[in-house]
Parts: sequence; C-alpha cells; structure tokens
Amino acid sequence: MTDAIPGPEIREARLYDMLRRLDIAWHTIEHAPVFTVEASADVYARLSGGHTKNLFLKDKKGGLWLAVVQAHLKVDLPALAKQLGSPRFSFGSAELLVATLGITPGSVTPFCLMNDTAHVVTPVLDAAMLEVDPLNFHPMRNDRTTAIAPGDLIRFVKACGHTPVIAPIPEKAG
Repeated sequence: MTDAIPGPEIREARLYDMLRRLDIAWHTIEHAPVFTVEASADVYARLSGGHTKNLFLKDKKGGLWLAVVQAHLKVDLPALAKQLGSPRFSFGSAELLVATLGITPGSVTPFCLMNDTAHVVTPVLDAAMLEVDPLNFHPMRNDRTTAIAPGDLIRFVKACGHTPVIAPIPEKAG
C-alpha cells in the first residue's frame, strides 16, 4: 500500500528504471494533459498502435481489479464480473486508487502495478488488445504516453508480482 504519491517526475523515472532493468524497449511522447479517452483523440492521431483505457474496479466482496482494455470498448461490467467469477463490480474510489496503486484518477495505467507491493489488485488484460503492437499507456502521468510491445507488458506485469488474467472483454450491447 502507498501512503503518499511521489511527484510525476519521480514516478516516471522509477518506471523507466524498472523497464531498463527488465530490458524492455519503450518510446515516450509528451503532450497536453488528458484525463479521458475522449480527450485523448489528438494524442491517438499521432501514435500508431493500440490505445487503451484502464478501469480500477472493486467487487462486492472487496476484491480489487485493474481492467486494461482497448480505448473504444464499452465494457459490460456485470458480464465481465460474471466471466471472471467475481461478485458485482463498481468503480474503485479515488482514495482506494491512491492507497493501492499509488496514482490519482486520470493517470491510471498497468504500469501502476509496480506500486501494488501488497499484490491486492488483479490485472485483467484484454486479449484482443494484446494482438496490437505497440500498446500505449500513460507512464504514471497523463501528459505523456509510452509505447511498449504486448509481450513486454505481460512481462512487466509478472515482474511486478502479479499474474495477469488475459480474457476477452464483453461489450455492452448497442
């Protein structure tokens, strides 16, 4: 659990140090801060690869999940919970996000799993997303985007001590 969030430069530097230690190649671009998928459209236009969103979820029994999915998906949360054998999902609070992943809303990314040293969050990776190369994520700050290969994302998640659930993500009808 994280008590205080270091500044964006420190979070980003720690991420890049870990990527170097894991011998993971990456490329980062700077851009204006973005807080939503919709606001990211200009950034997406400049980057090839898969664009993503990250849903910090809490189930009815208190289990925590990070669903990393393609940006365009309208996730059917009840169907996803059922598929994963979990009680009903709701979105985790900002306070819980800070406490478990050491990040504030708007900068959530699978890279935050490195802050979950208690391993209380279960990462769920969109199987279709992993077919796109590269994948783009915030480097724990929302004014940059970092691209890595899908296999390197899985390697990163495992190096953080998490076992990713790789699954097709159910979409809302219509």
